[in-house]
Amino acid sequence: MSAKEELFRAFPVVVTQNVVWGDMDAYEHVNNVVYFRYFENGRLEYFRRIGWFQIEEATKVGPILASTQARFRRALTYPDTIHIGTRLVELKDDRFSIEHNIVSEAQDTVVTIGDGLIVGYNHHLGAKAALPAALVAAIKALEARS
Repeated sequence: MSAKEELFRAFPVVVTQNVVWGDMDAYEHVNNVVYFRYFENGRLEYFRRIGWFQIEEATKVGPILASTQARFRRALTYPDTIHIGTRLVELKDDRFSIEHNIVSEAQDTVVTIGDGLIVGYNHHLGAKAALPAALVAAIKALEARS
């Protein structure tokens, strides 16, 4: 099984995009900061699939990215197509952890592994908040499909 097939099997959300020339740095590989933009694309698609933006309108509880990190395994270069997988790692009352894997089509392997900690936050009160029940149910339903 290819790395891409494994990613699509193991991650409920996968975003596919091209590596563009502007992602490269002077060392002729994708600049490390760009990977965090790739993670953001995966994270926002995850939020879209669980309906967080609609839930936020009703509950006033939205996401805050509390922390993120990356482990760079192999360099990406232009041209390439990548697949950004995002999945749940841990779910708590007021937060959840996600994992990202980025697969390069050209290399047929995972090139970067990342994670993020997402905290429920009431932007109107300026305070941490419990995750809405509808959001927790949507996360569980999405993850049950993978």
